[in-house]
Amino acid sequence: MSDPTTRAHSEVAFPGSTGERELQQRFGTTQRAERFYNCQVIDRLNDEMHRFLSRMEIIFVSTSDSQGECDSSIRCGLPGFVVALDDKTVVYPELRGNGVMASLGNITENPHIGLLLVDFFETTVGLHLNGSAKILENDELLEDPRVTGEIRLKCERTGGRKPERWVRVTIEEAYIHCSKHIPLMKRMPKEIAWGTDDERLKGGDFFGVSRRNNSLKSE
Repeated sequence: MSDPTTRAHSEVAFPGSTGERELQQRFGTTQRAERFYNCQVIDRLNDEMHRFLSRMEIIFVSTSDSQGECDSSIRCGLPGFVVALDDKTVVYPELRGNGVMASLGNITENPHIGLLLVDFFETTVGLHLNGSAKILENDELLEDPRVTGEIRLKCERTGGRKPERWVRVTIEEAYIHCSKHIPLMKRMPKEIAWGTDDERLKGGDFFGVSRRNNSLKSE
């Protein structure tokens, strides 16, 4: 019997969407796509993916509502802030933000989610994780029997901040994003202007939208 952590995606589910298949036929990439599905797409994390995940500091999050209206966002933390509970399950923290709840709101309507983790600093390789998401309050997550030891410490406090809640993702697809066009970046110290009233330094109105809107209201 083949190792379930390395078996091809095509062995566990029909790979790709209808749109993918139609365009593969139109543009003559069907065989190339089949090779990728069979060689690179699996339905869970393997050992190499676990190790990769434990080093990541950035994830890009894609969600859509029930009408298919999309949103993309980013989450950042210390290495390993995205926690693998097992081969099929990862969780990531939701910290205090602008209160809009765009990603979480979409998840309540449509659980489908796409995560992309990119190693910008060493390998310039990415990892796609597609699956279904569920919002968990802190107590709900900590009741999970898989949350023990070091994982529990991470889940109780990440980067010195207590998460407001968590998103649990059940993995349906896991596959590589090749390094060819991903830039190699260098870590630099970031200075944060604590206590400043300068909106540009705080970053909250970097693009000047609030200033322009307020000036229009005062006219």
